[in-house]
Amino acid sequence: MPRRLPEKTRNAKRKLRRRGSKRRYRPSKGTLFQTAPVRENQELEVVIDDIGSRGDGIARIRGYLIFVPNSKIGERVTVRILSVGGKFAVAERIA
Repeated sequence: MPRRLPEKTRNAKRKLRRRGSKRRYRPSKGTLFQTAPVRENQELEVVIDDIGSRGDGIARIRGYLIFVPNSKIGERVTVRILSVGGKFAVAERIA
């Protein structure tokens, strides 16, 4: 007879999926093509609110991810956008 998993383990996967869906950048449903809220060479002041898997700081503008190397959580930095992709942008730290 197969062993049954505890209740916590069985429902863990479902909870993780729902938890992360609010933070993603998703274009509005009314338009087919949505542009990113930032442009290349644009200078912004952002607050680093998370750290990525490679150690880069992550800032968010309307749910859109901006990766900033050499930054720590809680810092308010001025950045210049280097490249813009469909789901994230990469920036360099100015000040």
